Amino acid sequence: MRGSTRGDYGLRALIELAGHRGRGPLQCSEIALRRHVPEQYLDQLLTTLRKAGFVRSLRGPGGGHELARDPADIPVLDAIVALEGSLSPVAWLDEPPDRTDHPHQCGQREIWERIRDATSAILASYTIADLLAKEPKAVAGRYRI
Repeated sequence: MRGSTRGDYGLRALIELAGHRGRGPLQCSEIALRRHVPEQYLDQLLTTLRKAGFVRSLRGPGGGHELARDPADIPVLDAIVALEGSLSPVAWLDEPPDRTDHPHQCGQREIWERIRDATSAILASYTIADLLAKEPKAVAGRYRI
């Protein structure tokens, strides 16, 4: 099973914004450059993160993006679900029994549920602040040697 670039790049942006917190907004181009993310794609992800309430966007000169919440109050699970959608490894797991042709009481259901639940528990155990703390020594995305 593999996560997509949406989750990876979205978390990169949130970590960058967390590292810059309290110093004003960052422009999309700056985040993209520091975190090696295509700028047009990042712009879409920041829109998703703004709509989910994680990012605040400011227009005009000196505008850009900043975290709308404390990074310690943003569970990685919530960010990934906002970016990726369901964590179910198979689509039918999220469907009501009357809306799928897959039998809900099949032999594989328990495996897929356990994978989804374990993944959710792991992601819920981290916050954006935790991820920032694990970054190499950086000041707003620039590494010190």
